[in-house]
Amino acid sequence: MTIVEVTPKNAIRETFFCIKDTKRQGFEDKLKWFEKRYKEGLKIKILKNNEDKMIGFIEYVPAKYAWRPIDADNYMFIHCAYIYAKKERSKGYGSMLIEDAEKEAKAKGMDGICVMTSKGGWLANKSLFEKNGFKQIEAKDRFELMAKTWNGGAGNPKFYNWTKQQKRYKGWNLLYADQCPWSEKSVAAILNVAMDYNIDLKVSKINKVKEAKMAPSGFGVFNLLYDGQLLDDHYISATRFRNILKKELSTENQTK
Repeated sequence: MTIVEVTPKNAIRETFFCIKDTKRQGFEDKLKWFEKRYKEGLKIKILKNNEDKMIGFIEYVPAKYAWRPIDADNYMFIHCAYIYAKKERSKGYGSMLIEDAEKEAKAKGMDGICVMTSKGGWLANKSLFEKNGFKQIEAKDRFELMAKTWNGGAGNPKFYNWTKQQKRYKGWNLLYADQCPWSEKSVAAILNVAMDYNIDLKVSKINKVKEAKMAPSGFGVFNLLYDGQLLDDHYISATRFRNILKKELSTENQTK
């Protein structure tokens, strides 16, 4: 097995694993985002076998630059970690990628490493991290904050209060970032449905890490809200949004 580091110079050749088609808009958006984040220490590593086949990947960054609502001074933070094939998930490959991130955190003199997990979509299950010595520090909504430290005097990472942020958004709002390359496709689909229903949907792109940390959901980089209520926290299809609209509009009609 070989761990290959993706850089702005080789990204077209290596891809980002989670999106391999370099001609997609999502890839171009992710590349532009990655070029800026790379200077902040963000790393994307792809695990390959001896036939040059991609097995999995990991994306991690110093926690002060993490695009999630977490406060974790002097920790490394794992954005994403994934092993594609189910048959490969019991072979220790996920642990290899986590160990790579931990090694870099120690080399940088950090106090530990942390990650957000969830049983829901788009984040790894916490069992993988428990096997690697991580402990649950905090839980909120569907998310768990897991951490591993080698400095007994270090403070624990913590969540920012994303529920508090939700009250700022009146009407229909969609906030997203290019950290996830599939958001753009979802946003386009949602906008088309909103126009079909004559819904005034305000779309905002999250361009700064401070904005992501103060996002109104745990996932941070995708937020669909209506009148201060979070409706979804990860990219969705047009069908999913249509069902959300029907439910909300039906509820409104019943209360009139």
